[in-house]
Amino acid sequence: MCLAVPARLIAVNDAIGTVELTGATRDCSLLLVPEAKVGGDWLLVHAGFAVQIVDEEEAQKTLEAFKELEELEEAYFAGKAEHS
Repeated sequence: MCLAVPARLIAVNDAIGTVELTGATRDCSLLLVPEAKVGGDWLLVHAGFAVQIVDEEEAQKTLEAFKELEELEEAYFAGKAEHS
């Protein structure tokens, strides 16, 4: 299974972009999305590559889904610990 994470593009240096998500920054290749712009574009990042530009609404929906999955996982493992 492949998973791409949405992150906001905050800087560009040649074909390398710096993206930010929840306070953490990472560098990624912009070779697949050379038209990406700093200051507003949200990118789907997978394995060190920005693979697609998405709008902020779609990025926020995806981040909310990740948050819900995390909460479900925490509840599941908390319940397993209680039954052990």
